[in-house]
Amino acid sequence: MSSTTSGSGVMFQLKVDPLTGNSEWIVIQEQDQEQDDFLSTTNNNNSKQQLLANTCYLDMLNDTPRNTAYRNAIDSTLLSLNHYTHVLDIGSGTGLLSMMAARAMAISSSSSSSSQSRGTVTACESYLPMLKLMKKVLRANNMDGKIRLFNKRSDELQVGVDMTSRADVLVSEILDSELLGEGLIPTLQHAHDNLLVQGYKTVPYKATTYGQLVESTHLWKLHDLFSNEANVADGIHLVPKGKETILRVKQQQFAMHCDAMSEEIQLLSEPFKIFEFDFSKRPDSHGETQLHVKATNDGIVHAVVSWWVLQLDEEGNIFYSTAPKWITSPFQHNGLTSSYSSNRDWCDHWKQCVWFSKGKGLPVSKDEDVCMDATHTEISISYEFKAQSQLSETDHHDFRPHDSHITFSPERIAIYGDKYWRRSMLDAINYALKEKDSPLCVIADDSVFLTVAVAHLSKTSHIISLFPGLREKGAQYLQTVADENGYSMDRLEVINASKQQWTMSDTRQKKVDLLIAEPFYFGAEGMLPWQGLQFWSKRTMLDSILSEDVCIMPCKGILKACAMSLPDLWRSRRALENIEGFDHTMVNSTLGACGGLSSSSESPCLPFFTWQCGDIQKLSDECTIMEFDLLKPLSSCQGKAKVEFTEAGVCHGFALWIDWVMDSANNIVISTGPDRRYWKQGVKLLGEPLIVGKNIAGICSTVIEASFDSSSGELSVKNRL
Repeated sequence: MSSTTSGSGVMFQLKVDPLTGNSEWIVIQEQDQEQDDFLSTTNNNNSKQQLLANTCYLDMLNDTPRNTAYRNAIDSTLLSLNHYTHVLDIGSGTGLLSMMAARAMAISSSSSSSSQSRGTVTACESYLPMLKLMKKVLRANNMDGKIRLFNKRSDELQVGVDMTSRADVLVSEILDSELLGEGLIPTLQHAHDNLLVQGYKTVPYKATTYGQLVESTHLWKLHDLFSNEANVADGIHLVPKGKETILRVKQQQFAMHCDAMSEEIQLLSEPFKIFEFDFSKRPDSHGETQLHVKATNDGIVHAVVSWWVLQLDEEGNIFYSTAPKWITSPFQHNGLTSSYSSNRDWCDHWKQCVWFSKGKGLPVSKDEDVCMDATHTEISISYEFKAQSQLSETDHHDFRPHDSHITFSPERIAIYGDKYWRRSMLDAINYALKEKDSPLCVIADDSVFLTVAVAHLSKTSHIISLFPGLREKGAQYLQTVADENGYSMDRLEVINASKQQWTMSDTRQKKVDLLIAEPFYFGAEGMLPWQGLQFWSKRTMLDSILSEDVCIMPCKGILKACAMSLPDLWRSRRALENIEGFDHTMVNSTLGACGGLSSSSESPCLPFFTWQCGDIQKLSDECTIMEFDLLKPLSSCQGKAKVEFTEAGVCHGFALWIDWVMDSANNIVISTGPDRRYWKQGVKLLGEPLIVGKNIAGICSTVIEASFDSSSGELSVKNRL
């Protein structure tokens, strides 16, 4: 629930248990104590810090081009007004834009003959932990009496109740990588209708989305499971012919760092304009446009890469872009000023977006006219190639899947289509099934691949899938692909995985012979790699019904690490100081900043695709920190490793991941390390970068320690010089 700042309020935030996958609501209470740490019902310090460290606020506040563009646009807009001005800041965050507005109006007031204030600022922030941080920032900058702050969504504000009058100027930054995903359109519609005067000013003033047709084998693998599976020919058909979309990625734009794959992308068109949104007018909820794009090369369109350009001021002098770096000066023919530069620093809060073409992609020839429809709703933008519009229906017109469709992340689709990963998994299953007669096999995660593979390879096994995330959808999927994989459903069942204790009655008085997982838990792909230790928790829950010679796969998890040079990532998460003239040092510890903090402060481990983190370099060999013995029940453990630097450079932190040992002979290992693009790693950034290398000036080695708490599922990591 929300409340104004004048009263007390309570907010609930969802927290996921890393061991069970269960979620619980944490109560966040509004308190005025200076040392309030935001959480009132958790006693875990890591959880407190992780609350806001997982957000994009720190990365956004370290985006200097963004901050400077907003400051220049706000100054230009407000200093040009010759009357008392009411500014509304929607989604105020730490209050940076509100303070910019208050300062600009104070400057305008001091330069005029009148000694009265030239205006007022109203700010609303619905996320209570951030509102509490904003209060501290305002106090530290002597701005707390100059800005009226409300713990509300903007559509909860009322003129005459919260606001004394409608606002003359709207400043906001409710933008995501797609532009519309944070509710920009409905927010602007409500503000236009209820909160702003006629002829209001806005910062930013306008946004334009651009796109480009590209060919990329990597992007193709992220969505076309049917074609990649057909190239494997191992007898497993996760997406049988005629049912190609039963496992698929969601039809949406995916935010990605496309610069990281620029060498693998072939450009098939010049950049083209898609939609333009004028923030000074009431936006439409729905829009369509037909685009005719000339192909510049022969190739296959696997995706549309898109980005946006902000025009922050009405005059058209101040711009900000999320374009990839291969776009050097694409706007001369689109009416933008020549002073515009798209070479911004790497940042993680805004990326490019990727829209996948259907199936194998759209073949095009140079100079061919590619016709496509672009559509926007209130929260998203989508595309349809005219030449592909009928393909999915005609190729499998008899398939009526209803609810059996499962949408996976692009990386999960790529894993399931990877022939090396599949071969390793099938080898592990065959090893586990060896000398097992009519085994009872429990699949303890959300792996549809393992369930189908065991049913296909062992005609005498009985299989129980827990499917803790997929649940009924998983059961429907197994039924749909049964015939193509040569099994009958009388050997498979899906049992509610939420049970805390299992007995023999759950397994028809038979003990479990095989307990296996990838491990993979649906919905947890974006979390830290040790989220897979849910399997250890499930194994412990089933301990009383495991046979004496049970085969457990994976049998071991190995926590590994390597030292990394990560200058772009470190810069984006470094401690804040003065941002456009406003002190932000008080937010650093809460936002999980690195650098410039006390020696006792530790930055949290955060999940990243390290290969997409800008400029990166390995500075050491991989090392083993500790092992998780999955053959035994869940227990706390700890370990440490000496990291020997093999390359000279600057160490900004460590990448951490888990290698899963699938067989007792230690021959089959599934790694999720930085060299594997389809898994996120945990990244532990150092408080201060280290100059390393085998020379007099550089440090030759360091020690990294980790401890795993079996009661909370939290893994803490520390570096010791």
